[in-house]
Amino acid sequence: MSQHILFIVNAAPYGNENCHSALRLALSLAGKDSQPRVTMFLMSDATVVALPNQAHASGSTLQEMVEMLVEMGGTVRVCRTCMQNRGLINLPLIAGCEIGNLGELADYTLEADKVLVF
Repeated sequence: MSQHILFIVNAAPYGNENCHSALRLALSLAGKDSQPRVTMFLMSDATVVALPNQAHASGSTLQEMVEMLVEMGGTVRVCRTCMQNRGLINLPLIAGCEIGNLGELADYTLEADKVLVF
């Protein structure tokens, strides 16, 4: 049985590298032969990551990274309350990202073998 690794990302996608680093690690883990189940829950200012058409200073876009994670079987959820608080709730999301809630995050946390917070 494969591991379930939960990423809780709070950091804004710009201003520091925490969000970018979380995505890089999630992609690396999702690509392992052991095929762990990878779930990323975007909260607070990290909700902006789920919005399409943004570039990152590294050259690769966050959108490409999120799309790759979804293609590799990863789950990406975005906090509904955080989106509402930022006026983002009616904006389109990157394909594969879905609105989530705190109850789902609680379930993911209880199911996870490892929880990483960025």
